[in-house]
Amino acid sequence: MARTALVTGGSRGIGAAISQALKAQGCTVAATYAGNDEAAAKFTEETGIKTYKWNVGSYEDSAAGIAKVEEELGPIDIVVANAGITRDAPFHKMTPQQWQEVIDTNLTGVFNTVHPVWPGMRERKFGRVIVISSINGQKGQFAQVNYAATKAGDLGIVKSLAQEGARAGITANAVCPGYIATEMVMAVPEKVRESIIGQIPAGRLGEPEEIARCVAFLASDDSGFINGSTISANGAQFFV
Repeated sequence: MARTALVTGGSRGIGAAISQALKAQGCTVAATYAGNDEAAAKFTEETGIKTYKWNVGSYEDSAAGIAKVEEELGPIDIVVANAGITRDAPFHKMTPQQWQEVIDTNLTGVFNTVHPVWPGMRERKFGRVIVISSINGQKGQFAQVNYAATKAGDLGIVKSLAQEGARAGITANAVCPGYIATEMVMAVPEKVRESIIGQIPAGRLGEPEEIARCVAFLASDDSGFINGSTISANGAQFFV
């Protein structure tokens, strides 16, 4: 049965790999983006995956965007809450604005994305909610109090939704990527990148497609008894 999937932040990086993996699995995919119109248009041209622009930090924008997706593509069965930002600074230098911007996108954005589709999932007795958290939500990170707090909070959301949704056929799980070879990571100075790789027992960065395969499994019918779980995909860098 064909499913409709929504991937926030789904036109670049890990999100783009997830969007393409779900399409390859037979889903009709909608990918959201926040601001890069050119990149989104190129992604749609290359993949055939429709893109939609809205701010996941706004409930009103999210609800309106989701309504448009469901009008055009059908009821959303799978939600991948992937959109995220960083505003890094040591805690003593972190501003309230840096804190709030990350909270709005990475934590409140998950609520804003899942809440509008939750009643439909309950009614249809099927749903897959996958939240992209982070290794830094599991272990913390210097200069990322805001980011780590949101990613840890995302894991709490998943554990709670799993308990609420289980009897309605809804699963909620998280994936915690380690350091992945995205544009952002590849743009850091080579010495810094080498230092990062030196902390990974696998001896390399992960690939976006490796995270996408985790998501594709959690989105499938085969994962129905996996609920409230976290997949740590980090090359053995950190264990929970």
